[in-house]
Amino acid sequence: MNMEELRATALAMAEPQFKKFEPIALANTKKVLEAFKECQLSDYHFNGTTGYGYNDSGREKLDEVFAHVFRGEKALVRAHFVSGTHALATTLIALLGSGKDGREFVYAVGAPYDTMQSVIGADRDVPASLTEKGFIYKEVPLKDGTYDLEGIAAAVTSDTRVVVIQRSRGYSTREPLSVHDIGRICKAVKAVNPKTICFVDNCYGEFTETTEPLEHGADIMAGSLIKNAGGGIAPTGGYVVGCEDLVERVAYELTAPGLGDHMGSYTPGYRLFFQGLFLAPHVVLQALKGAVYTAAVGELLGYDVFPKVDAQRFDLIQAINLHSAEEMEQFCRGMQAYSPVDAHVRPVPGDMPGYADKIIMAGGTFVQGASIELSADGPIRPPYTIFMQGGLVFEHSMLGILGAAEEILKYRK
Repeated sequence: MNMEELRATALAMAEPQFKKFEPIALANTKKVLEAFKECQLSDYHFNGTTGYGYNDSGREKLDEVFAHVFRGEKALVRAHFVSGTHALATTLIALLGSGKDGREFVYAVGAPYDTMQSVIGADRDVPASLTEKGFIYKEVPLKDGTYDLEGIAAAVTSDTRVVVIQRSRGYSTREPLSVHDIGRICKAVKAVNPKTICFVDNCYGEFTETTEPLEHGADIMAGSLIKNAGGGIAPTGGYVVGCEDLVERVAYELTAPGLGDHMGSYTPGYRLFFQGLFLAPHVVLQALKGAVYTAAVGELLGYDVFPKVDAQRFDLIQAINLHSAEEMEQFCRGMQAYSPVDAHVRPVPGDMPGYADKIIMAGGTFVQGASIELSADGPIRPPYTIFMQGGLVFEHSMLGILGAAEEILKYRK
């Protein structure tokens, strides 16, 4: 099969799925517009502030809009979160607090994403990790490749303060969770201990469905603004949304007790955050199309792909099991050549903070490390899985994955 045949055949395989995503994007765009209208967003909310940031109307309006869109009582949306992991870690630390309400926390769906493993410190010696602070970590293994509802219920005790539910697959090939899956897990947890907090890692999942985890029993959730919710133009940051008292605790952890969300300036202004949220449902649509097309190309090349072309999608990540570390390098080299930034650069495996294995990454993005923009990466370890995510426009995703395929085919010769 030549490259033109590969392009056309993959497109024919993927196009039926595209139609399923379009009503979701329409509904979510309507939801965002309604939030802007209801919250009376105006252009003066785009202005930045300095110093302490007292009475920052833009910051306050951004919180209000996010709470409305994601159906939470309160939101904390800040450029001061340096990454999604920072937002997640800050939230988890705040929720655990002194431990007087329970010192246990449980990851409900297998091992967490690599950078959160450093935050937890269960299998590695990391200063200031949660286990070093004396908190007790439990992990419920997957059962037949998915979440184990009975196992989750059995793991919850009277001392369980938080159950963390990671929505996306992370660096694994398990299926991501739908909001209905999350609802089932929350119900099982609350049946054992109603006081246990259900905390959702929402990274990569926003706007892939018409509802969000808080509408299905979750108490609080967090994510990154350089993934789905930032629409590809938010320059940095993260968000936390949920029950008012819980979000307030997170705000105290981020700034200082007594200060919370009343302070924090951002001099450049907030337009890109609002505009990114406006674009987010459409950008997620583009990224989902790119993920399905990537699955089709991967299948045509003879690889195992997760999810399959015709599977339901609850996050943006497409995994492809390659055959070797060398093929991972060829894949990333081909995709990098179609990046808008640093297309001349050759990706090589290297060490990254928070990861135990060397990581290979392709991604010349306008916002550094923004995984809502087209990128592909993975740890150099068996089964040599590349995780592709993002894509602001489908055409770019198509060119990028075909570039990766071309390099793989050259390598095979």
